[in-house]
Formats: sequence, C-alpha cells, structure tokens
Amino acid sequence: MADPKVIHSTFVLERKFSKPAATVFAALSEPEKVRQWFTDEKNSETLEFSLRFAVGGSRRLVYRLGPTTPVAGMVIINDGYFQDIVPNERIVTATTMTSGDKRLEASLTTFELLPSDEGTDLVCTVQGAFFEGLGPDPVGLIKAGWNGLLNKLMSVVNAE
Repeated sequence: MADPKVIHSTFVLERKFSKPAATVFAALSEPEKVRQWFTDEKNSETLEFSLRFAVGGSRRLVYRLGPTTPVAGMVIINDGYFQDIVPNERIVTATTMTSGDKRLEASLTTFELLPSDEGTDLVCTVQGAFFEGLGPDPVGLIKAGWNGLLNKLMSVVNAE
C-alpha cells in the first residue's frame, strides 16, 4: 500500500495551572502574551505576527526555520481563524499551515479551561489532517510542537 496522502489524527494535551482561568485566558488571547509563547525565537525568525482576537478574527504567524532545524530556511505560514470564544472557558481555532504553495496541515484546535482546586486545568485538543511534507511522523512532529508551545504558555502564565 502506498503512503497515505493525508493522515487524520486527534490528540489531547493537558496542563495544570495554579492561576485562575482569567489569567490563562489572557495568555491565550492578548496579542503581546500570545506572541511570547506562540513564536519560537530560538529556532526560527519571526517574519510576521498578527492577532485579532474575536470570533471571525485571525492569528497569523510567518516564520523562517533556523539553522538548527531539519529544514533550515523553510518559510512556514500559520493562519488561524477563531471559530468560537467563550471568555475564561473555551477558544476554538481553525488553522492551516503552509510552506510556499504546499499545504502541510489543516486542523481544529480547542482550548478548554476547567476550574480545579489548584487553579485551572487546560485541555488542548487538536483534530488534524496532516499532508505530505511534514516528514515520516507528521502527527508526532505537530504533537511535539504543541507540547513545546504549551510549556512556553505555562512560563508566560506563571510569570503573572
């Protein structure tokens, strides 16, 4: 059987915060805070970042992968569109990832903020269609990327 042209996958990542949902939500919605955790200045050069946080609004990140990455110099365009926002409870974003004229991914990402005795539990669910061009393990690559982003998000929230 030939390699699939598209791989469908859903994965769930969770983080526990000692801060209230409003603090976590702010880190997910305020442009200056989102830029702190959503961009990767160590391994890439950010060429463009914009965020209009509203239902129907968008988030755009354009970056060039750095010399320590497997595909140094590749420019990635990540476009997200906010589908649903419930303050301090939920954010749903439809996202595409493109390089040149090649679509690499189309996905739906849901952040759920759940109150806990310690503060807030974050449940991040990614439902994706991953296309050629992401290497032999596209799901693992995207999942590792999201784990890194959520770790950075924790640092931003904990600094509050």
